[in-house]
Amino acid sequence: MRLGVIAAGRLKSGPERDLADDYRQRADAAGRGLGLGPVAEREIDPRKLTTREAETAALLDAAPDGARLAVLDERGKALPSRAFAEQIAAWRDQGARDTAFLIGGAEGMTDAARERADLVLAFGPATWPHRLARVMLYEQIYRALTILGGAAYHKE
Repeated sequence: MRLGVIAAGRLKSGPERDLADDYRQRADAAGRGLGLGPVAEREIDPRKLTTREAETAALLDAAPDGARLAVLDERGKALPSRAFAEQIAAWRDQGARDTAFLIGGAEGMTDAARERADLVLAFGPATWPHRLARVMLYEQIYRALTILGGAAYHKE
């Protein structure tokens, strides 16, 4: 199953970009033998989209047809890492070809995105800058793949 992160905005060079790339590359390597990955990234330019509705529509349209959708939203579920890994594995085992993780812009996602999502995911009740949320998502994807692969990265 291919994995993709579709985000509003561009993650420019700097420490967040370096961390995101590092975890994405680690996830690619960890997922190879599990039938998961590679992890693709698609950035949507929010300057061309003047409303939250237009931005959400662009993010949804960028997802592959039939993909399982995981929308990052502050009102979502805060899953433990093992449960996140199990969700990814379940989608793979159900025959999903693609899973897309959507990260909206500063205004967040619309109700339409949350309703269409297979999973609405939150990284706790705190509000996170989008640059850090993207890094955190890549790290959690990597962690999930190491859990599924039995690697020693995740400690419980």
